[in-house]
Amino acid sequence: MPSNEKAGHATMCMNGAEEAVNVLRAALKRSGITLPSLRVEPASYARDTPCPLVELGRCSVDTVRLIAAALPREGGRTP
Repeated sequence: MPSNEKAGHATMCMNGAEEAVNVLRAALKRSGITLPSLRVEPASYARDTPCPLVELGRCSVDTVRLIAAALPREGGRTP
């Protein structure tokens, strides 16, 4: 892949990762959940060919319970 194609692909990957983080952050916020450490892993920006990872971060037990309550239950039913 030529250099300019690599750069375009890298930008597209990182933009997609940032968009995914923003979508997740908004969805969590609608459920009253905040993950302060939610972000694209900084090391993802340093790679020549990024394969972005997302850091969900650490959270309190109360936040874990909120996330679990917001997810569908067994059998696909929502809470």
